[in-house]
Amino acid sequence: MIYENPMLEKSLHFAARIVKLYQYLSKEKKESIISKQIIRSGTSIGANANEAV
Repeated sequence: MIYENPMLEKSLHFAARIVKLYQYLSKEKKESIISKQIIRSGTSIGANANEAV
């Protein structure tokens, strides 16, 4: 999916990296509390950017 807006595209890539970080923290480090907060805050950037547009 390619957006015409660079902010939306960057926020999508950022959210994808946050999801990968969440998976790593959950599986490898057995960390749950901070990983849940990271995924909530990291993916909300894309939702807020989408809403702004």
